[in-house]
Amino acid sequence: MVQTIRIEAEAREQAGKGAARATRRQGLVPAVIYGAKQASTLAALDPRDVMKQMNKGGWQSHLFEVAVKGGATERCLMRDVQFHPVTDRPIHVDFQRLSAGSRIRVKVAVHFLNEDTCPGIKAGGVLNVVRREIEVMADPENVPEAFEIDLAAAEIGDGMRWSAVKDQFGAKPAIIGRDFMVASIAAPTVVEDAPAAAPGPVEAIKQKAPAAGAAAPAKGGKKK
Repeated sequence: MVQTIRIEAEAREQAGKGAARATRRQGLVPAVIYGAKQASTLAALDPRDVMKQMNKGGWQSHLFEVAVKGGATERCLMRDVQFHPVTDRPIHVDFQRLSAGSRIRVKVAVHFLNEDTCPGIKAGGVLNVVRREIEVMADPENVPEAFEIDLAAAEIGDGMRWSAVKDQFGAKPAIIGRDFMVASIAAPTVVEDAPAAAPGPVEAIKQKAPAAGAAAPAKGGKKK
């Protein structure tokens, strides 16, 4: 199941660009927690905590408990992170608060099992990944770290669709009404040698011309 990550945060009293700049001057990252029909909570984060999650990857499918000092611990998803265009440092974070019984829209990575022993790949086929992530509506308590598709029996030409996911954890795909493609085993690309190009007019004349220094053919038969 998806992991829950705790982040310590400072409280912010004022919103707006000026207040956000003041927070950054203190070496912190301004953040806001919104949703669940409640008033937004303003917070300030340690930039090292933000970058730690960015470097992990998969942060959009992780659950967070943001513990605001002097306030409540908010259970939420990290929805957006803004970065400075020059320094690439985080400058703002948006969290979405989770309400009881609600489903959340998340992107879950796809992992492929037995790729090394897949008969189609061993025969020269190529794994063509259509979707490295699948967007689903899921129970916050039951979001998987990744969906798994087994390639143990996949041959060249086979397609792996949503129905091939081993355990869907009760999630419902955002794409409704069809068993969409996730990956396929494509046939190897055969590159044929290109035929030699026919000589152009200039080359043809050069090929017919006698070599330099060669005697010209005699005219009119034998010399007397």
